[in-house]
Amino acid sequence: MTEGKYNIKAVSTLTGIQPGTLRAWERRYNILEPVRNEAGHRLYTDEHIRKLKWLSEKVHQGFTISQAASLLAQHDDAPDYYLPNAESNQHEALAEELLQALLRFDEVKAQELINKAFALYTIDNVTINILAALLVRIGTLWEGGEITTAHEHFATSILRSRIGMVMHSFPHNGVLPKVIAVCGPDEWHELGLLIFTLFVRRLGYEVVYLGASLKEGDIFTVTETVRPKFLFFSCTLRQNLEPALQLADEIKEKHPEIDIGIGGAAMTGLIPERAAQYVVGSSQNEWNVWMSSRL
Repeated sequence: MTEGKYNIKAVSTLTGIQPGTLRAWERRYNILEPVRNEAGHRLYTDEHIRKLKWLSEKVHQGFTISQAASLLAQHDDAPDYYLPNAESNQHEALAEELLQALLRFDEVKAQELINKAFALYTIDNVTINILAALLVRIGTLWEGGEITTAHEHFATSILRSRIGMVMHSFPHNGVLPKVIAVCGPDEWHELGLLIFTLFVRRLGYEVVYLGASLKEGDIFTVTETVRPKFLFFSCTLRQNLEPALQLADEIKEKHPEIDIGIGGAAMTGLIPERAAQYVVGSSQNEWNVWMSSRL
């Protein structure tokens, strides 16, 4: 067993995460398991510190802790794309250069920089730490009125396209059933959906990724054509949860053979009783359990 070195106060000092927050993360997301000493006190290892610093960094970049925990859960060990300071500076400089190219509408330069990133770093590193993180940042800039809608559309289109190329590079297992992944009604935040889809594609499932802004009624056409086993909705905003539940109920009534799940921030905390049947969870382990139990 790895030796525990740090008590929770020391961890808080090293990572900047308050003890109460750390306990909540452990309880809700099963992020890590502290080592217990003979007295039963929590002790944390260097690897725990690495994971917590990475999670904290993702939260500061705009990810929710649920999204960051889901990313972390896709790796058995601390992410190999957690970078030392010197390399991290180079990494951040490349990301900043890419952002500026996108805001100049310079697609050639943007694609050149993305290709350079893939040449320097692992697929996970580029997909999560650069492309997905920039998606979050672009969204924040747009919501704050710092960039125009044109900037937001152009940048997110390129970033989503490259993330999509990564997802489709994973081979799918023809024996496994098909999955549809789509944002719920009036939902525009795709990051959580992309993370889930990346996870499912890694397992070998063929995923029909529909993203956001699907016209009302189109989902019924898609389900009739694809005949999926699983249909996954992403719902981030609480005010959109009821429309998502209504749509899920309608599809379930018409296609009882389809297993429907809803994930995202709106499905955490206190939710309507009827929503319980659609909860897929917020971590890889929970997603695995949800899907495996329905095969």
